[in-house]
Amino acid sequence: MIKLLEKYPVLSICLLVAIMLIPNIDSLNVTIMEARNFITAREMVADGNWLLPTMNGEARYQKPPLPTWLTAISSLIFGLKSLLGLRLPAIFMVMIVGSYIYKISNCFLNESLSFVNAMIAITSLYVIAIIVESPWDICTHGFMLIAIFHLFLLFKKERNHWKHTLFSGLFIGLSFMCKGPISIYALLLPFLLAYGFTFKYTKIKSKVFSIFSLLIIGFIIGGWWYFYVGLQDPGIFSDITKKEINNWSSYETRPFYYYWSFFTQSGLWTIPAFISLLYPYLKNRVSNLKAYKFSLLWTLFTIILLSIIPEKKSRYLMPVLIPLAINIGFYIDYLIKHFKTLKDKREIMPVYFNFGLIAFIGISFPVIAYIVLKDTISGYWVWFILVSVATFSIGVFILIQLKKKHIKNVFFLSVAFFGTLLIFGLPLSEPITIPNNPITNLKKEISKQDLKIYGLNYVAPEIIWQYGDKIPVIKLRGNSFNLPEETQFGMLMLTHGVSKKDQNLLESLYDIEKVSTYDLNLLTKDSNKYNSRILNHYYILTKK
Repeated sequence: MIKLLEKYPVLSICLLVAIMLIPNIDSLNVTIMEARNFITAREMVADGNWLLPTMNGEARYQKPPLPTWLTAISSLIFGLKSLLGLRLPAIFMVMIVGSYIYKISNCFLNESLSFVNAMIAITSLYVIAIIVESPWDICTHGFMLIAIFHLFLLFKKERNHWKHTLFSGLFIGLSFMCKGPISIYALLLPFLLAYGFTFKYTKIKSKVFSIFSLLIIGFIIGGWWYFYVGLQDPGIFSDITKKEINNWSSYETRPFYYYWSFFTQSGLWTIPAFISLLYPYLKNRVSNLKAYKFSLLWTLFTIILLSIIPEKKSRYLMPVLIPLAINIGFYIDYLIKHFKTLKDKREIMPVYFNFGLIAFIGISFPVIAYIVLKDTISGYWVWFILVSVATFSIGVFILIQLKKKHIKNVFFLSVAFFGTLLIFGLPLSEPITIPNNPITNLKKEISKQDLKIYGLNYVAPEIIWQYGDKIPVIKLRGNSFNLPEETQFGMLMLTHGVSKKDQNLLESLYDIEKVSTYDLNLLTKDSNKYNSRILNHYYILTKK
């Protein structure tokens, strides 16, 4: 089975991603970042705002529109209510990431190790989590990875540069059209630094024209939309741009060392990831020292450059997992080749602990899952039995192969374990991800009453997405009221943030009747993770 997968590596990578993610990805709730993307895509389709995108009717220029275009096109094919359809572009980009990690690795490593690197990447926790947390990120880094592959070949080859010049410029531009210069800074620049330190830029003078050409291509493809919006809506575009730039130094600021537990983002591979960073230990053990230096420097330059920026969020770490997957691969390759002959307990014990822990989780999963889900498992017994049998069996097989010291088998069984949790385990999340009181049916209700609905000063993107249409805001924070013309209308208000002055004004003009409360939280109010941002009271206001 493993040999068959390695025989057709790119096809195998794409099929594995599809099998892991497509069947049950719609079990997961829509996140705030996804909601913003989906709302914008919905308004593109409904209102034709393809070049000047909007969210809830307001200009949405914070990020370029390419990922949203992909989402909107997918929604035209599969429907706006299909979460799978809306998430397909991001799933496709995971396939791109896995495939091009393989291709880049195969430029300096054998096919078997390159395939291992790809498997590590597509089973790294945050590579998968980023699909639903921030679809722009997986798109911008996926396109940049294609560009980096062609850059690698451009630097490597002595002739026939034109194809790699064209493709690297094209995909740098497409990456820019996903999230601006983010991936240029977080993935391309560290790659260029690492390449220069290890492989050197030999005969670079003969490629100056190619490099200049690809920069021009990238600038045109990546910059035309900014130029267009700047001409069409200069005031709002300027304000949004200034705010976004200011956020880099004043919003979500964290200390320099905030990212230095980055290797834990690889999830299943946390311990191998940490060991792979120990250069003094691995430098005499890896199969290709120069290539190992390259992946290590690429990883470290990425984390250093990200750490310099004051604004820090966990999802910004996703690009680190790309070179880190290659780096981890060197350690896994060493274990596959030499673990049977190792005698030093300091080398052996981390391996037994890491894969033994995965086996233990697999074997104990049925009991742990039942204890956690026993109150909500009714109706999901088939999924519970499938995931329990699969994880238990894989856990047993990992222990058997670990005892035999067949690390290659242990590695691919661990990949299978991760995939099993996604394939069979995701549906078990459905009963514990049901909002306290969703807003799904409100649109039908107010349509019957012939009412329009408004928000007072803020409505969460998740609320707007679930509602299914725009919810205009009548008072932006710090601004005056823009009261509706209707004598009667519906209004959503947050449970906090309404000033006494605003409350008195509304009460002087309208009779206010509270109708319901919509709460998208999954937890009760006594939880410290309860989020009042997605709790709204619904009122009907009638002019006096």
